[in-house]
Amino acid sequence: MQKNINIRNKKARFEYEILDQYTAGIKLTGTEIKSIRESKARIAESFCEFNDEGELFVINMSIEEYNRGSYYNHKPKSERKLLLTKSELKKLKKEVQNVGLTIIPLKLFITDKGWAKLQIALCKGKKLHDKRETIKNRDSKKDLARIKKNF
Repeated sequence: MQKNINIRNKKARFEYEILDQYTAGIKLTGTEIKSIRESKARIAESFCEFNDEGELFVINMSIEEYNRGSYYNHKPKSERKLLLTKSELKKLKKEVQNVGLTIIPLKLFITDKGWAKLQIALCKGKKLHDKRETIKNRDSKKDLARIKKNF
């Protein structure tokens, strides 16, 4: 079993401008946490939504079925509840409704105690010219690293 589980959403920083970050717990079943400990989860195309009761859920997060699970196995793409404090939930809901921002998961990890946590971010979508600027900055950093390596 792998010691350090760290599943990232690499597209998030390219597609969105990150304004604020939070760490949330996830309500999981037994087979879901076992699959996460084997690094069989994807958060690349997932997002977070509020339901009618004001609870925050992560949508479209894929956790593969546990290969040694029986008929108690979980559904791979079910909605999973995120655990945050009431004040954080109120703040996030206000920002999403009034300003029109999006909540995107950035990283799924396991703590030292064995709890699965999801790092989420309050984001604003980037425009096409912002994405071009990001690509240009990334290329210039690569060129500088190559020049430094040659010296």
